Amino acid sequence: MASLAHELAERTSASVDNVSRLDAETAWAAFMRRDRTWDGQVIGAVKTTGIYCKPSCPARRPKRENVEFFATGKEARAAGYRPCLRCKPDEVGRDREAVARAVKLIEHSEEAPTLDLLATAVGYAPHHFQRIFKRDLGVSPAEYARALRNRRTEAALKANGRVTDAVYDAGYSGPSSFYSDAKERLGMTPSAWRDGGRGETVRWTHFDSPLGQMLIASTTKGICRLTFDDSEASLRRLFPKATIVEDAGGLKQLIEGALEAIERPLAARELPIDVAGTAFQESVWRELRKIPAGETRSYAEIAAAIGQPKAVRAVGTANGDNHVAVLIPCHRVIRSDGSLGGYAGGLDRKRKLLAAEGHRDPAPELPLQL
Repeated sequence: MASLAHELAERTSASVDNVSRLDAETAWAAFMRRDRTWDGQVIGAVKTTGIYCKPSCPARRPKRENVEFFATGKEARAAGYRPCLRCKPDEVGRDREAVARAVKLIEHSEEAPTLDLLATAVGYAPHHFQRIFKRDLGVSPAEYARALRNRRTEAALKANGRVTDAVYDAGYSGPSSFYSDAKERLGMTPSAWRDGGRGETVRWTHFDSPLGQMLIASTTKGICRLTFDDSEASLRRLFPKATIVEDAGGLKQLIEGALEAIERPLAARELPIDVAGTAFQESVWRELRKIPAGETRSYAEIAAAIGQPKAVRAVGTANGDNHVAVLIPCHRVIRSDGSLGGYAGGLDRKRKLLAAEGHRDPAPELPLQL
């Protein structure tokens, strides 16, 4: 995480060298797929209009023979072209440098700087800077700062195991602010950051649901696993150094809540969750929890909502990596054509979960990509 600012700065300064070695057909392919990752690295100039654009420009694509490529906007202007007013290609380098400066500010601040402070420091309006930061990194400045502090807490926990010391070492003003952040991360707690669950107790049991047998497991802070047709062995793989205890009686209320979420989803109460994943996975899971019962989203809509519209397949993978079925409702994500897509618990269960929420049977399954 701490090297990201350096990486962003290098990406900007090295763009000209990269493009000098870029063949025209590779550049054209980047334009045809509107690849945002090539913004700032190549410029496409249209001979018939006299305008140059960045690869992600939403404008209709011209014929290949009418396009030539340059490494920078300066080169395109020298050749007599003018910048596109729609995609504003000259702002890409400035945007990237601003994001890199903001990352450095976050990483070197004792307390997370506010969006207004960051935007002022790099010379942007707050709402605009929020958008370009999330576009480049996939998370907002606040989410980046939170992830940075959580990683520092993880390192401190591994070093000395004392939660209070780790909280202050990571830059939190106190335990209350740490647990406030933890709630934003789907109930993440220090237990999930310890070495394989060392020192923690994970209680579990099986129970029968209308969809078949389920396994439920919980730490002291919330449900860490809720799955179909699963066994204790999966818990021992996830938490190899935790104490794993079968405890049907102690999980009675959580089981009742899980059954309620399956049988009466529109009236179900919120249950505590304690899960961990990569920054990308957690951004997907947070977005899933925003989908109201009775509604669905496509994989593409989730990818766009987290600021990574090209990451449709990765969203599908993050859905499949969800440890807490039903409560993190990956069953509410379907394909853009209305067909179901995949589901770890099987498509029949996915249909029944959606039907309980008031959905008609989705379109027949088609052999399409996500």
